[in-house]
Amino acid sequence: MSQTTRFPSEAEPVAWEQPSERTRELIRAGARIALNPRQEWLDRLDCATVGNNAAIAKDPVLAAAVRRASRANVLHWAAANVHEPGAPVPANLGPAPLALARDLARRGLDSAAAEIYRVGQDVAWRHWIEIAFGLGAQPEELRDFLVVSFLSISQFVSATLAAIAAQVKLEHHHLALGTDAERREIVEAILDCAPIGHQCPNAKLGYSLDRSHTAAILWNDEFIGDYIYLDRACDAFGLAVGAPRPLTVAATAATRWLWVADAASLDVVAIEQALDCAPGARIAIGPTASGIEGFRRSHHDARATQRMVTRLQSDQRVVFFADTQLVDLITQNTAAANEFIKSTLGEFESASPDLHASLLTYIYQQCNGSRSAKLLHTHRNTLLRRLESAERMLPRPLSETYIHVAVALEALQWRGNNTSQA
Repeated sequence: MSQTTRFPSEAEPVAWEQPSERTRELIRAGARIALNPRQEWLDRLDCATVGNNAAIAKDPVLAAAVRRASRANVLHWAAANVHEPGAPVPANLGPAPLALARDLARRGLDSAAAEIYRVGQDVAWRHWIEIAFGLGAQPEELRDFLVVSFLSISQFVSATLAAIAAQVKLEHHHLALGTDAERREIVEAILDCAPIGHQCPNAKLGYSLDRSHTAAILWNDEFIGDYIYLDRACDAFGLAVGAPRPLTVAATAATRWLWVADAASLDVVAIEQALDCAPGARIAIGPTASGIEGFRRSHHDARATQRMVTRLQSDQRVVFFADTQLVDLITQNTAAANEFIKSTLGEFESASPDLHASLLTYIYQQCNGSRSAKLLHTHRNTLLRRLESAERMLPRPLSETYIHVAVALEALQWRGNNTSQA
């Protein structure tokens, strides 16, 4: 490249120059490495892009959408440079960035897109520099490599942001044509204790706030693209709990906030059957509470439950706040919670689920063997043998640590396999 080539600023237009064959060779080699990033680097990218916005960090589904879009952008740019190194990379208009654009528009977080992409660009650039210095290039070759790469990455991000802005504009247009945006605005104002105007919100929402409410968060962890079945699952959930007209808000494409009034029953089996129409869907259910304050509190508790399930990578489909409140408290620090489980249970941590269930039931039944055996549908002698096995594996006598053991087993039940070594 010319000796006059320099790092461009984002504001100035830059004419594209054909890189030298050596520069193209180095870029292709680096792009192949970038196509197979180390998990450590992906974690840094996720931490930077998700943790930059509190509203996103608190929403597991929105955070997952950011992670998918950020990783998709890196792989899109790298793949393009393996195919044609050093050439301008077109905007990434794949499903992950477009889905994120729609979700940010629905949540009124349009301005977050630019910051997410720029933060992601900074992290990617630092990683690219690490790759560059491992390619064995001469100083002059390295200089040209970095100049071309910087220009390519900057133009790619700018082009993608422009495409995302167009998608957000289109999404706002669609939202303005319906009532979803107004309903979501009212609900968010209620949740934030903000003024909601002089008109009674009941008529606007089609839902009375002067009753008892059970809030739920219905979501799907996996990116599929079409989430229309989540709306069907919301209706099915309402029917399952005896409240056929739930209030539903599309928080993101993959998330529904819903409330049911005066629920007749919260039977787990009925709710699980209701979710059969939505493969992969999961639901976190808050406590039943009355009035507008109950409307808020039940929702916030449902969201806390969703965050805990996501944090622990639990595979439970139907989760109640009442069943997770203690576990949520002790697992805020995942690493510390894992250490507590390990030190409390010792070898028993890796015992069979039957042994775990037997011991936990025994503790909850105040160490009454007969009552525990009846609940477990097993013979008392079988239960006693299981308890003897547990005692041998526990690092300290159960009689001295049964409260700690019960808490550790509760946490272990909610922890997914992927977090066991966190």
